[in-house]
This record gives sequence, C-alpha cells and structure tokens, in this order.
Amino acid sequence: MPNQPNHPLLTHLSRHRRVLAVLAAWSAVEAAHTLTTGYALARALDTGFLAGRPATGLLWLAAAAVAVVVGAYGTGRTFRGVAALVEPFRDALVRRVVTRALGDGDAAAVSRLTHQVEIARDTFAGLVMVTRSFVFTAAGALVGLFLLAPVLLAVVVPPLLLGLGLFLATLRPLARRQEAFLVADEALAQSCGEACAGLRDIAAGGGEARVRTDTGALVDAELRASTALARWSVARAAALALAGRFPVVPLLVATPWLLDHGVTPGALVGALAYLTQSLLPALQSLIHGLGTSGSRLAVVVRRLTAPGPAPASAPIPASAPAPAVTDATAPAVELRRVTFGYGAHAEPVVRDLDLTLPPGTRLVVVGPSGVGKSTLAYLIAGLLEPSSGEVRVGGAAARAEGAAARRVLIPQEAYVFSGTVGDNLRYLRDDPVGEREVLAAAEAIGADALVRRLGGLDAPVTPDELSAGERQLIALVRAYLSPAPVALLDEAACHLDPAAEARAEGAFAARPGGTLVVVAHRAGSARRADRVLVMDGPGTVAGTHRELMARSASYRELMGGGRRSSHPAGAARDADRVHPVARPGLPGDGGHVVAHGSVRQVEAARDLADGGALGGE
Repeated sequence: MPNQPNHPLLTHLSRHRRVLAVLAAWSAVEAAHTLTTGYALARALDTGFLAGRPATGLLWLAAAAVAVVVGAYGTGRTFRGVAALVEPFRDALVRRVVTRALGDGDAAAVSRLTHQVEIARDTFAGLVMVTRSFVFTAAGALVGLFLLAPVLLAVVVPPLLLGLGLFLATLRPLARRQEAFLVADEALAQSCGEACAGLRDIAAGGGEARVRTDTGALVDAELRASTALARWSVARAAALALAGRFPVVPLLVATPWLLDHGVTPGALVGALAYLTQSLLPALQSLIHGLGTSGSRLAVVVRRLTAPGPAPASAPIPASAPAPAVTDATAPAVELRRVTFGYGAHAEPVVRDLDLTLPPGTRLVVVGPSGVGKSTLAYLIAGLLEPSSGEVRVGGAAARAEGAAARRVLIPQEAYVFSGTVGDNLRYLRDDPVGEREVLAAAEAIGADALVRRLGGLDAPVTPDELSAGERQLIALVRAYLSPAPVALLDEAACHLDPAAEARAEGAFAARPGGTLVVVAHRAGSARRADRVLVMDGPGTVAGTHRELMARSASYRELMGGGRRSSHPAGAARDADRVHPVARPGLPGDGGHVVAHGSVRQVEAARDLADGGALGGE
C-alpha cells in the first residue's frame, strides 16, 4: 500500500480525488475562453478586417463571445467544487482544535477556534481558486501563443519566470513573519481572556498596573510582528510588479523583429491580449494568493494540527503526574523568607515565612479566616509565585518543571467529572491501577460505602447528584492514589463529619514517606498533628499542640482557651463565644435555631472558633 502524504493539506486532497477531478474538468471549461479569445482576435484581424473581409472578422469575434459565455458557466460550476473541497477541511480542523482543547487544556483554543480556523478556511478556498485559475488560464494562454507563433514564447516566458522566481524567494521569510504574528495574537488573546475572567480579583488585589504592563507588552509584540509582516508584503508587491507588468515591455520592443520574421499583426495583437487580459491578471492573483493566503495557510494549518496528546475516555490533566523524582535527603517542603501579597501595593498576607517539613510530617495550618492559610497551600502547590523568597518541594522549586509530580492539592470545593467512578478515582495516575488497589484506597479513606452505593468502579457518576461531602470523598481517594509524596488538604474534608475527617487525615499521614499539610477548621485536626502552624499576621508561630497551648495566645483562643465543655455540644455561652448547633434542645434554644441548609456544615464540639458572638443563641 502506498504511503499516505504526511502534510495535512496533501492528506486532505488525496482523500478527495474525485472532487478534484470534477473541479479540474469545470476549470478546463472555464479556461476555454482564454484560449479562444486571443486566437479569435488574431484570426479576426489577419483573415477578416485586415484582409478586407469584415464578415469573417465578425464571425471570429462572435466565436470569442460564445467562448466567454461558456467560460462564465464553467466558473459558476467551479464554486460548487471548491465548496465540496474546503468545507470538509474546515470541519476537520474544528474537530482537531476541540479535541486538543479537551485533551490537554489548550489555553489558546479560543483564538484557534474563532480566528485561526476561519483564516484556514478562507485562505484555503482562496488558494484553491487562484491556483486552479492560474494553472488553466496559463495553459490556455501559452497554448494560444504557440498556435499563433512559437517564437512568441521565447519573448514572453523568460521575464515571467524571472518574476516568479523572485516572488518565490520571498515566500519563506513571509511565512516566518506570518507565524510570528499568529504567535503574538495567541498570546494576546490568552492574556486578555485571563484578565477579563479575573477582573474582580485584579481590582481587589491592586494588580491593575501589572496587568496593564503585561498586556501592553503583548500588544507591542503583536505590533512589531505585524510591521515586519508588512515590510515583506512590500517585497512581494515589488516581485508582483516585475512578473505582472514587465513581460509586455520585451514584446513591444521586439515587435519590429517579430514582424520581419513572419509574425502577423493579428498574432501580435492576440499575444498582447493573452498577456494583458488573461496571463498577467491570473499571475497577479496567484502571487497575491500565495504571498498572503498561501503563507498564512501553511502557518495556521501547521499550528492547528501540531501533535498533541491523544484523547482518552476521561479528561487528562494539563500536568499529568509522573513518578515523583525527589531528593531523599531534602525536606519535603521548605519555605525560605517567603513573602506574598495580592498586588504590588497590597498588604502581604504571608511575610518573611520560614518553614521546613521533613518527609512524613503532618502539619496543620490554623488561623482566622482571610489570614492566608489557603494562600500558603497555593504557594506550596506552585499555583502562586512568592513576591520574594523561595518555595521548594522535595528539594526542587515549587514551580519547576515536573513539580506537579511532587505534590497534590485537594481544595475545599472538590471536582468530580462525568464518567465512571473508576475514572474519577484514577484521574491522577498515568499507569494502570488495578481494581484491588483502588478499592483499598477507598477503604482507607472511608469511601468504600460510597463506592458500593454508586454501583462499583464501573458505575457512571452524575456530579450534580452527589452531596458536597461525597464529592470530597471522591477527591480524597483520587489524591490518595496519586504518586505525589506531598498532599495539601485545603479544608478538603470540611463537609465530612469529624470522625470521617480524622479517618481521611490518618490515611494520608500513614502513606509511606507521605507528607501531609492540612488547612483546618476543626480543633481535632490540630490535636492530631505533628506540628501546627498558627497564621495570625505578625503573630505567626509554629510548634506542637502542647507547645502552642503554652506560648501562643492566638492558638489558645482558637482552641477555646484549652477548656472542655461540660456539654457534648457546648453550652449556650461557652468559652469560644460560639453556640455550636449539633442538635436541637441546647440551652438557650427556643426551637428556632437550625443549621444552614445550603452549606450542609455545622460546627460540632471543639470546632475552631471564629470569635464571633451569636447573641447567646
């Protein structure tokens, strides 16, 4: 079997040979008037008007008119052939872009789908039109010149070839400038999309100046690329002038010599008609098409069909976890003088923080709302870059290549996608994971009952039908199965009851060589930890639970002063100044206190207090 062409355009054309054959047939009909017009004009002069037989001349002109009508009919039919060739090509590009966007999270998909695919469609159609028109028109004109007088080819063809050669020399630089322009356009589209999506965060964090500077730099880059493209377009115009206008000059200069060597006046007029009315306009269209559409099409198609990850039955994360490669002697997590603020002029939420966690450590991060606990988790995960200082995970920078394999972050709002239970649980694993290993992980986290209720690993999942706690269980098992040695739980079990939360944390802490960082809202997490980090602005301090109870007033406040309530659910005015509502009938409850239904989360005994008073209710 012969090898298929590798280039996407050649592959597409090879699959549509029948369409090409029909298009070529109608293009030949269209070009019939090209051959007939110049030849009929020459014969009308030589055998008609110059010979004193005007009727003969008029008959030749009538034949030329009929050829024009036939050619017009052929032109109309060629548009159907072009559509049959171009539209399937556009559909294939759309499928490719969408598949790539879903498979690897292509950030430039919007620019590709809304802008570049349409460029490819329009330029491909234009290129097909001008190419087939030039081929058949040039063939008709050159055959006509040969029929009139073969010597005419020797006068006309050399300057045509010279102009075409100079034009072809500009194609490669023009294509490079076209690609540079498209790269700049993609970068600008991506930056503007991100800025529009995060306008509220940009305004809240005081990042307007930075966004304005970054976006302005991308605008300037696109301006430079478009200017360079315009310069090479001027060079193309010069080549067009040489190829499109110069061939008439040698024909006129050689007229006396041609007449002396048997070329008739009618043949000269016919040759001039072939040049000015057929060949040169077709050549101009070809140069414009190849110079603009051709180079643009080659660049766009290459970018749209660049190799990407093959689609799978379940979404593949943009940074799929690879086997973790870490320095065994390095700390699992290390922060060196880390400072971070949301905006150049915003007050830092993390300031000059030093933190070192050996492998196997269980750290719990506590503190008031908004103090920066989640920010710290995002810094360790590499999702945020510190304003100053350094964050290292497993001995390497948190944002270095391959860093995703060293840590896994489970946020408060767990993500579950449509698919099977097994697809969701194996989401962060590249290697095949057997059913026994998946079920063992679910049992360790405490999600085995949920897996059975859903119907097993092959059962479909409808995310909207799961509660917030069930989604968190699925996300926790998914993270537990990942090969990442560092697990970051950003209130990832807040929708579970305290016993289920304790079981999940214990499973992560028991992973061989695993390091656990928990952003907690319950006091029980802090009591179970090897170390506790209390974030409270300038009062940030780390230590064991016992050490912090002795020397940190903020921590004692969060723990409720270290005293246990006599009532399992707390008293109406307990030390935390919070009235936990675990069940009805508490002191001060007149039957009108209920848990907030939409959140599905209540504060149970020994939850971390938020310091707010509820007026004794």
